[in-house]
Amino acid sequence: MSVSTGTRGETVPTVPPGNPAVDTADVSALLERGRTLSTPVLRAAVDRLASPMDTVAAYHFGWIDAQGNPADGDGGKAVRPALALLSAEAAGAAPEVGVPGAVAVELVHNFSLLHDDLMDGDEQRRHRDTVWKVHGPAQAILVGDALFALANEILLEIGTVEAGRATRRLTTASRKLIDGQAQDISYEHRERVTVEECLEMEGNKTGALLACAVSIGAVLGGADDRTADKLEEYGYHLGLAFQAVDDLLGIWGDPESTGKQTWSDLRQRKKSLPVVAALAAGGEASERLGELLAADAKSNEFDSFSEEEFAFRAALIEEAGGREWTSQEARRQHAVAIAALDEVDMPARVRAQLVALADFVVVRKR
Repeated sequence: MSVSTGTRGETVPTVPPGNPAVDTADVSALLERGRTLSTPVLRAAVDRLASPMDTVAAYHFGWIDAQGNPADGDGGKAVRPALALLSAEAAGAAPEVGVPGAVAVELVHNFSLLHDDLMDGDEQRRHRDTVWKVHGPAQAILVGDALFALANEILLEIGTVEAGRATRRLTTASRKLIDGQAQDISYEHRERVTVEECLEMEGNKTGALLACAVSIGAVLGGADDRTADKLEEYGYHLGLAFQAVDDLLGIWGDPESTGKQTWSDLRQRKKSLPVVAALAAGGEASERLGELLAADAKSNEFDSFSEEEFAFRAALIEEAGGREWTSQEARRQHAVAIAALDEVDMPARVRAQLVALADFVVVRKR
């Protein structure tokens, strides 16, 4: 894996493209297809919510601004909808078959974002104020709960055996996602977390829902459990690669690209992969980092730390090897994800597109 450096020195892991014939324009087209096919159904689902939850949800998705005026906000990368539609095609079905799954997964994902922003105290998402900041914590909780309920409703009202199987996978993924968030919060108050614990947490928090996204369309399209399980394996390891990159950007990412504060994860005392790997590495920088983080956990002045103090901790993480280890882990998880595709009988075009999306996930700046 090579490492490119951005305007603030942010790490952007890069991997060789799995299929040179599938370029960035093709990936953009896949993402746009997922967004185009799923957004009308997503909007219709949100319209079911009672006022003012429908308006609050519309603001969260970027459809309106804080004053209720129509907006063309950044609704996210749309990786999960794109995967759900490709999942249906992997099973030999039309991409439209995967739309209810795409919408259900997107609803659960945004439920988690609404609650995570509140729990983490994040004031910005996608370059604008978060829901709890604009509409208050109570609305963030209620709308998140409503989106979670809608996700299951969208699937179950299809009324088929396949929809029941898809719902079971979604509820299992949702429970794991919540497990991961609980682990993440508990780790913030511990001086030490092992690399294995961190990977388990990130596998739950990020890997489980991506795994569901890339199997749910196939299940709706009639795929057997073995095929769905292999697609989930791809999605799970892709989720770990995705999160490894996110962890790098959470410390070294350019705020103009990420939409978050400088040193975002350090401000929240997150035990992300670079931090945990640095603490496990041993050596002078690792020991000094451990001492500082232990003192930080007991300090009442953490919120008033200067930029220089956060920058010093980031430098120690890098010196101890946490940044490079995480870049390498992103590459390893990417390779495991691609290998899982070899176990699925699918059209060559669909496999190439899944590989291209995996490459996109690991090569990004936000």
